[in-house]
Amino acid sequence: MRYVAMRGHGGPDVLYVAETPKPQAAAGEVVIEVEAAGVARPDALQRAGAYPPPPGASPNLGLEVSGVIDSVASDVVGFRVGEPVIALCNGGGYAEFVAVPAGQVLPLPPQWSFVDGATLPENAFTVYDNLIVRARLRGGEVALIHGGTSGVGTMAIQMAQAVGATAIATAGSDEKCEAAIRLGASAAINYRTSDFVERVGEITRGRGVDVVLDIVGGDYIDRDLRALALEGRISCLATGGGATASIDLRYLLQRRATILGSSLRPRTADEKAEIARGLRAKIWPLLPARHPIAPVIDSLFTFSQAAQAHERLESPEHIGKIVLVPDAPAAP
Repeated sequence: MRYVAMRGHGGPDVLYVAETPKPQAAAGEVVIEVEAAGVARPDALQRAGAYPPPPGASPNLGLEVSGVIDSVASDVVGFRVGEPVIALCNGGGYAEFVAVPAGQVLPLPPQWSFVDGATLPENAFTVYDNLIVRARLRGGEVALIHGGTSGVGTMAIQMAQAVGATAIATAGSDEKCEAAIRLGASAAINYRTSDFVERVGEITRGRGVDVVLDIVGGDYIDRDLRALALEGRISCLATGGGATASIDLRYLLQRRATILGSSLRPRTADEKAEIARGLRAKIWPLLPARHPIAPVIDSLFTFSQAAQAHERLESPEHIGKIVLVPDAPAAP
């Protein structure tokens, strides 16, 4: 089978298409024939050598796919060959076939194409676990979503609406702020031209927000604290803005605040399966309507264009999800 390989670590130009044997389903796994693969920020970090895969995971890129079940291990029940699915992978998703623990596989939602479905796994698992389960966002509350036009951000805006909450987004341009509002954010803040703490105070009339979903880290954490309402929660997902943070503990104490952190990829198969069960029960019934949660696709590339896909991911222009599809078979 064809897959996207790397010539060592480095920039997008290290990516190329190579051949490798098709995977076999080990105990507890299914093999998926890939129709589309999502391109996620962790893929770019792994390509650059900054995010090594955990022990036992595939060293190849790709954490999310959509496709059809090709084969099922003898101990797996609930899936049939030919069934359309999406899956959170442990790596290796940029390939024509990938083996995935069955607990991390969910049905492709009705009315969603395979390309649509490839936008779901990494973002849906991440946002549901961190925004809904861990940070306990509920109807009537207000969430501040940093990076509102990223893959995670677009999903978070929509999932906040799905539970009856209000989303305020930050983004790096007026165009992106407008896109966040089109997705359902009640307000959007251009962090390059405004102080988001001041703007949150104005928007909420001094109350603050109940939850912050932070994909920046660094000095944003202290600023997040200042934007919180009483009993507010900060869920920190990444450290792109810095791996260390200095906070004013007075705000932590005064707000009776909670700071949470988590990483999805190192979690066990059982933990990821638990998130999948929650998604299937709470979020999947909403997806066929494509509102309030719908795919947000920035651009589409083939496996042989993986380098261009990563260049697009690392540019400031993209809005939503970048998706890869296998190249068409060569003519005989």
